[in-house]
Amino acid sequence: MLDVGLLLIRLVIGLSFMAHGAQKLFGWFGGYGIKGTGGWFESMGMKPGALVALLAGLAEFGGGLLLALGLLTPVGGILIALTMVIAIVKVHGANGYWSTQNGFEYNLAILVVGVALALTGGGQYALDALIF
Repeated sequence: MLDVGLLLIRLVIGLSFMAHGAQKLFGWFGGYGIKGTGGWFESMGMKPGALVALLAGLAEFGGGLLLALGLLTPVGGILIALTMVIAIVKVHGANGYWSTQNGFEYNLAILVVGVALALTGGGQYALDALIF
């Protein structure tokens, strides 16, 4: 059952982060694409915004894909965790803990999931198990 649990976590977090990355990279799912997301990053002092948007989108999409597939699971977990560290430091940290106040509660939970998957691996139902 542990492997089924890891599969469920990998799929939900991985596919969700792929969608977030697609918002930034391609403007899909109501996103703003690189240009729009880049403008938002620039408004927070993260310059050059388009490059930051590209890197964030690639980390989210790529990390999510790796998690969903269970391929290089530790790398995918760390990519997701790093994006959450940046979200906490640059966006949510100053608002306190609770997500109802735009705080970092949710980001911390996802960060811990990313680190936990990096430490445990993807389980039996992961490409890592087949390849390595």
